[in-house]
Amino acid sequence: MFKKMFKNYDYTMIAVVLALCTIGLVMVYSASMIVAVTHYQESSDFFFKKHLVWVLLGVITFFVFMILPYKMYQKLIVPITLGMLGTLILVKFIGTEVNGAKAWFSVGGFSIQPAEYAKIGIIIYLASVFSKKQDYISDFKTGVVPPLIVLSLVCSLVFIQPDLGGMLVIAMSAAVIILCSGMRWTHLSMMVGGIGLLGFIGYKFLLSQEQLSRFAAAYRPFDDPSGDGMQLINGYLALGTGGLFGKGLGQSIQKYGFLPHPHTDFIIAIIAEELGFIGVLAIILMIMFIVFKGIYVGLHCKDAFGSLLAIGISGMVGIQTIVNLGAASGTLPLTGVTLPFISYGGSSLILLMISMGILVNISMFVKYRKQKTPPADQSNSISQQRTKLKVVSQQRLSQ
Repeated sequence: MFKKMFKNYDYTMIAVVLALCTIGLVMVYSASMIVAVTHYQESSDFFFKKHLVWVLLGVITFFVFMILPYKMYQKLIVPITLGMLGTLILVKFIGTEVNGAKAWFSVGGFSIQPAEYAKIGIIIYLASVFSKKQDYISDFKTGVVPPLIVLSLVCSLVFIQPDLGGMLVIAMSAAVIILCSGMRWTHLSMMVGGIGLLGFIGYKFLLSQEQLSRFAAAYRPFDDPSGDGMQLINGYLALGTGGLFGKGLGQSIQKYGFLPHPHTDFIIAIIAEELGFIGVLAIILMIMFIVFKGIYVGLHCKDAFGSLLAIGISGMVGIQTIVNLGAASGTLPLTGVTLPFISYGGSSLILLMISMGILVNISMFVKYRKQKTPPADQSNSISQQRTKLKVVSQQRLSQ
């Protein structure tokens, strides 16, 4: 049985995930080598070494979660949900503050961000709840309201850290699952209206001055070119000067102190400058492959929990990519959301590797079940043949 299961793993998806991690490791070194020396007074490979540890841990985590049956998470939904909420509450009291946000636990020189793990936590929770509520999903009070309360609580806890980007990814990933849950369109319309109203209230009354300045930096960066707009303007220069094939690996100019934090959420600008449009396109296509493959797996999974889980994970990766690229291009406000598999950031990478392990496991079970179940046309022909045999035998008996 185990041999058959290992034969059914999607090795193309595994190869793409590992390839993206490898590209990310190389680009983190290239993007961070100058800032490590000038800003942190460390060796040029300081961030590379730390990221290498996270990549190795991520690969191990990936293979572990690839083997674990995805249905076990449905049985562990209570500790997963309580752990998610507990860590988000606890980080406000004993967390480490970085850049004005109290969102990290510092452990042995490494930082762990609970909001990152809340992304997969809320996906597992919603996939489990909505898969169990399929019989009464049209009942707004019992089928919709309880999971929305938990989702609102998680989003609120992430928002007050403050982590606007993390909250945005969590909310939009949840929206993908809700959209696919079978909920009535009237209820969906009510939710969209409610979210729009809350978004307006949040923008007008709840966002801090620093968060509001990110909107100004995104849409009017040249109003303050040496302040809030500096990062985006230098990102534009990196994106624009790379051309089709780039200046060559390691040859970026913007990473020499012009582009702040080039190895984190703006790493795509360095990739564009060094590897050009071709390099950026290759990375986007690989991420798109994972997203669309995950949607395909979700659509072909006969189990409601597995289907919603696969689609939710795919949605999360796609949304995080869009938010990151949107911020780097000035289409969306700067939120600090990392580029999946590529940017420096241990919590983000481990979360993604856990998610990919779960997705590959769902894909394996889908393929395994397909091999055990005869195709529809074959099963139909078999049933037709059996019917014909019954008719012939009855005719012979009557004769």
